[in-house]
Amino acid sequence: MPENYSYESITPIAPLRLVALEGCKELAKAVDKYLVKFREQCNQEFQDTLDFRGYHEASYLVRSACPRFGTGEAKGILYDSVRGADLFILADVTNHSLTYTVCGYENHMSPDDHYQDLKRIISAANGKAHRIIVIMPFLYESRQHKRSQRESLDCAFALQELVQMGVTNIITFDAHDPRVCNSIPLYGFDSFNPPYQFIKGLVKAEPDLKIDKDHLMVISPDEGAMERAVYFAGVLGVDMGMFYKRRDYSIIVNGKNPIVAHEFLGDDLSGKDVIIIDDMISSGESMLDVARQIKERGAKRVFVCTTFGLFTDGLAKFDEYYEKGYISHVVTTNLNYRTPDLLSRPYYVEANMTKFLAAIIDCINHDVSTEHVNDPTEKIHRLLEKMERL
Repeated sequence: MPENYSYESITPIAPLRLVALEGCKELAKAVDKYLVKFREQCNQEFQDTLDFRGYHEASYLVRSACPRFGTGEAKGILYDSVRGADLFILADVTNHSLTYTVCGYENHMSPDDHYQDLKRIISAANGKAHRIIVIMPFLYESRQHKRSQRESLDCAFALQELVQMGVTNIITFDAHDPRVCNSIPLYGFDSFNPPYQFIKGLVKAEPDLKIDKDHLMVISPDEGAMERAVYFAGVLGVDMGMFYKRRDYSIIVNGKNPIVAHEFLGDDLSGKDVIIIDDMISSGESMLDVARQIKERGAKRVFVCTTFGLFTDGLAKFDEYYEKGYISHVVTTNLNYRTPDLLSRPYYVEANMTKFLAAIIDCINHDVSTEHVNDPTEKIHRLLEKMERL
């Protein structure tokens, strides 16, 4: 697999343009640097031909903004032309650090605000782009993806709304339930996963980590994360266990049935390092309870790996569990906003997804399969072989 992700003599579909909403400007700048680097390495001989017009640029970022009026209303603006371009729009709907003023009062931006800004930028393109591809690492309303009673179906409705506005493909990461793509069966929907970045980050943080059945085990914290854990354990060649949530279905607290206990299914954990893998940390209550039970069963170290670290209830509980030795590291990607406090914690490890995201964009712009950048198995095996040689 090529490490530079360059495509010799392959004509791009259209000139590449990248728009970043306010919540993910820094991520977009890092992705843009990789795109420039990829294209510096190939097709230089074609740079003056029409087919490769705009292929070699100093930057692919488009200047944009969503200014607000005093009432809180807003508009989307594109300051550069996107006519005939493959327009990739990057949006982080979880960035709560941004604020705006409504009649003199300060409001923090919610996922709904970010989603509306995304639609404003799509509208500002005004049908002039060749294709519009939305990159939404944390899929908007992804936890409201199915209907179990008389309730809204927010994620499916949002996907349908985007394609009706002209979006041809939606790219996300570790979708809470990828089957939500059934709501737009004739349109592109891709959900990518970061197992290679997880293990790479862990190995860098813990060089003495031994990856074999005698020293390591992968745990699913609930039934929903089973598929992730099965793959992760399989590619690492280690055993897997799982917890399942026993809930009290007779009452509802904060819109959900409270968890009574986490029950464990799996082999003996004594003396083993354990990786807990899931798609997100929201409040972290369930994850921390699982980590505590794992340590009480004799595990050596506990590593938490999740794609999105939201930490909606703050970091105090994680700090406490780290000090007590229940967790050794928390690994999350850089695909969503992370507070400066989180980045400063000694237990935090970043799984950097920037190069991977840039490679995905480059693939789609060249209209080639993403399979060769989306198969982490070979990368993980190469990393394990490298560790064995050290």
